[in-house]
Amino acid sequence: METEPSLWERSRQAVYGEITRVAMRLFLDHGFEQTTIDQIAAAAGISRRSFFRYFGTKEDVLLGDLARDGERVRDALHDIPSDVGPWDALRRALASVHARAQSSDDLLKIARMMYDTPSLRSRSAEKHLHWHALLLPDIRGRLGQDADDLGATAIIAAAIACLDTAGEAWARSGGRMDLADLYDRAVAAVRGSAAPASG
Repeated sequence: METEPSLWERSRQAVYGEITRVAMRLFLDHGFEQTTIDQIAAAAGISRRSFFRYFGTKEDVLLGDLARDGERVRDALHDIPSDVGPWDALRRALASVHARAQSSDDLLKIARMMYDTPSLRSRSAEKHLHWHALLLPDIRGRLGQDADDLGATAIIAAAIACLDTAGEAWARSGGRMDLADLYDRAVAAVRGSAAPASG
């Protein structure tokens, strides 16, 4: 049975959420690179030192959900039957996580901000590396008993690259293109097929 979060944990989560909310509004209003940590701290009513108790970098504020999404994808994979192939399983898991995101003008602005800011692109790549460790056991299992880490890691890396490529194309289209279709097209190109294939 899961235990309830302690008062300290609930308080920490509340402060974390408030800093994130304040920072995101500043990023959207003024731009990521134009917003400083001092401005975020002042708007949230905390000290600069307190900011660093919750976030290692300014980039971590904007990309916090990306780290948690890796855990969500892993959990979604656990719910997909083991006889579903790795590519199809990853597609289903990624789609289920994406479906929870609310489409909005803010989401599009955040995506553009991420793809247009080198420091965010770099930090995003670091967080995606964490996904590899989270997803590796499931994907290796789907490849069979004789599978090694190389094949499973390559599939995960390719799927994440396809997701990143599709996300950037979606942002560049102003949200007019369908993200799932863009992902399928990217995967088809990587796999050398004319259309998305399961397996």
